[in-house]
Amino acid sequence: MALKSKPGIMNITPGSKISVIRSKRVIQANTISSCDIIISDGKISSVLPWGKHVTSGAKLLDVGDLVVMAGIIDPHVHVNEPGRTDWEGYRTATLAAAAGGITAIVDMPLNSLPPTTSVTNFHTKLQAAKRQCYVDVAFWGGVIPDNQVELIPMLQAGVAGFKCFLINSGVPEFPHVSVTDLHTAMSELQGTNSVLLFHAELEIAKPAPEIGDSTLYQTFLDSRPDDMEIAAVQLVADLCQQYKVRCHIVHLSSAQSLTIIRKAKEAGAPLTVETTHHYLSLSSEHIPPGATYFKCCPPVRGHRNKEALWNALLQGHIDMVVSDHSPCTPDLKLLKEGDYMKAWGGISSLQFGLPLFWTSARTRGFSLTDVSQLLSSNTAKLCGLGNRKGAIKVGYDADLVIWDPDKEFQVQENDIHHKNKLTPYLGFLLQGKVMATLVRGTLVYFKGKHVAQPTGELVLIHTVEPGKASAPSAPYY
Repeated sequence: MALKSKPGIMNITPGSKISVIRSKRVIQANTISSCDIIISDGKISSVLPWGKHVTSGAKLLDVGDLVVMAGIIDPHVHVNEPGRTDWEGYRTATLAAAAGGITAIVDMPLNSLPPTTSVTNFHTKLQAAKRQCYVDVAFWGGVIPDNQVELIPMLQAGVAGFKCFLINSGVPEFPHVSVTDLHTAMSELQGTNSVLLFHAELEIAKPAPEIGDSTLYQTFLDSRPDDMEIAAVQLVADLCQQYKVRCHIVHLSSAQSLTIIRKAKEAGAPLTVETTHHYLSLSSEHIPPGATYFKCCPPVRGHRNKEALWNALLQGHIDMVVSDHSPCTPDLKLLKEGDYMKAWGGISSLQFGLPLFWTSARTRGFSLTDVSQLLSSNTAKLCGLGNRKGAIKVGYDADLVIWDPDKEFQVQENDIHHKNKLTPYLGFLLQGKVMATLVRGTLVYFKGKHVAQPTGELVLIHTVEPGKASAPSAPYY
């Protein structure tokens, strides 16, 4: 069913501030019901039975039986501004987010110059992002060797938590940490409600492999075996249990790591884990020679591994699904050479996460309420936004996505809003089309068009107040 405005209510366009959203399919927690969502001052002020709100003069958007869901929170986005803004920037990234039903992103600390590894660098990034964002943006800090004195000050300044690499990050200004660095950082973070995110791959001692044809994806896949991920996940699980600091494994690709994760959680470790749309949508067997826009780290693995990830997600062993939107300029993908070993690793998918997920999830036993939990509520809790975003609740920000789970569309280059259009999903036929996105009650995307001026906010998340550390909160899953 197409979007429609209530008869007599005119001029609903991008930029409109909506007073009432009416739908026969509103997702609240584990239920779907017919509701009127009442919005006041950018917040959800009440949720009433369908058709009960009759206040004269309200700007009402009646969406029929389209699904209304809490806006998606994507906590794994590489925006790259400042410094590498030809790769991506706040304006283009948040335009893509809005078109994808994402109402807030959390920007990763690396690939920008400078990286977010000090308070000074964080302020530089905030300055770069000002007045450019079409959705709300929060920020991760980074843990690198010898920056432990910056961690608490960065938390006090408003970063949501920290990201570190256990292996070469690919950029020299964001070096990976040693086990000693981790002990130091986690000692520093004890007693806070912060979270430490891990790129979980470790170099392991092994005979030097014989390098095969570098234009074949299998050659690259062989260079990043499951064992690298298993070793890293075991290290994270052990440290998490030792320090009781919230830990989170980003972009899990290897299903062989899941046994470690399950055991750590059962032992009480405050550990969460995400996987990405590309690990759930792609299989190594189907990646063509030289198609380096499929390259990412950890790598896309085989079909059986993909199905095991889906099964773990269904069983609740994986907590959320994110984009890990990591774009670059086309030249860095070495398309002419097709060299998987030398090309930059990263997949662009920010705009299409919801339909990518739903296209596969709907055939595997997932419900619409599962979509909201895995893409909105759990991701909001990870990054400290769970008390104001990620759910349709009274008092929460009126951040909403309106979408048609039955509508098919084909991914075409002209429809892509992120800066560089290179993505493995061009030509994919997907199901689940975003029709509108609201951020704090304002239509930032509607009927294929964006609000004229960016209205997103830069969100500072204070897990530590200036001058003191906060006690850790109760487990949030």
